[in-house]
Amino acid sequence: MTSTISSKPTTSTATARPASGHTGADISGVDLSKPLSDGDLAVIKEALHRWKVVFFRGQDLDHASQIAFARQFGELTYAHPHDDTPPEDHPEIFTIDPRRYEERYGKGFREATKKRRYSYFSGWHTDVTASVNPPAGSILRAETVPEFGGDTQWTNLVAAYEGLSAPVRAFVDTLRAEHRYGGAEKPTGDSAYARRVNDNLLVAVHPVVRVHPETGERALFVNPGFTSHIVDVTPSESRAILNLLYEEITRPEYTVRFRWEPGSVAFWDNRATAHLAPRDIEHLNVERRLHRVTLIGELPVGPDGQESELVAGKPFTADHRVVVGT
Repeated sequence: MTSTISSKPTTSTATARPASGHTGADISGVDLSKPLSDGDLAVIKEALHRWKVVFFRGQDLDHASQIAFARQFGELTYAHPHDDTPPEDHPEIFTIDPRRYEERYGKGFREATKKRRYSYFSGWHTDVTASVNPPAGSILRAETVPEFGGDTQWTNLVAAYEGLSAPVRAFVDTLRAEHRYGGAEKPTGDSAYARRVNDNLLVAVHPVVRVHPETGERALFVNPGFTSHIVDVTPSESRAILNLLYEEITRPEYTVRFRWEPGSVAFWDNRATAHLAPRDIEHLNVERRLHRVTLIGELPVGPDGQESELVAGKPFTADHRVVVGT
């Protein structure tokens, strides 16, 4: 038996259907290339709050219409803190295409990146948490995808927090963690990637548990992609705490897996999810090109009311521009 979200406004044609027990909902009956009715917006927002990521199929979007759709939910950031080549006239668009990484950071970048992935945990991340105000949400559109493979997974960070025992929840409520590009594996050396990251340093300290500004839910707000360490504890204590939390975050029952098709769109609440990019097609000569926009986020707030702290860099907004060294 399937279930649907029952509170669909009468002015809406959109229907949301859960995709798994904790995470993800498929939304149908809506054309994202056109302005949405108040009812459709309400259905999408409600599903996003409940299921953390929503999926649309068969959409006919280009850069301009993707941006227009996203702006119905908030202001947009610049493409990416380390991207100096967004599409012309669309500085909000960040294109995800492995070939671009080689062009930007030099031949061998992809192979070097794969070698740094020393565990299952290391690929999971929440977008741009090195910033003091990580994006509130991300909207990813598939242009070209392989016939098989290349799926993305998401996990529900609220469910992960609630899955911890009460004493552990009370403990992690008090903690804060540093986030930076590379996480615990800080980029070093003279590679183009290391220079780009270190010339545009972004470092922030966030609460380990974040209170969602709209739902009031508490979510674990650490991730292997960006979290370098827990502050005010020893390195060994930090590793033990983070490994405990990462094991909880990546429990299969909290996750959903999405099979991309051309025209697919995923919209996730970046305040309450982490996601895992695919690794199963890295050895294949296939094209995979997607385009992302991100909503400007607020400062995260912990259970004690303390906000995140800026350590290096500046907030991630529409005015953020990368500095390219020589």
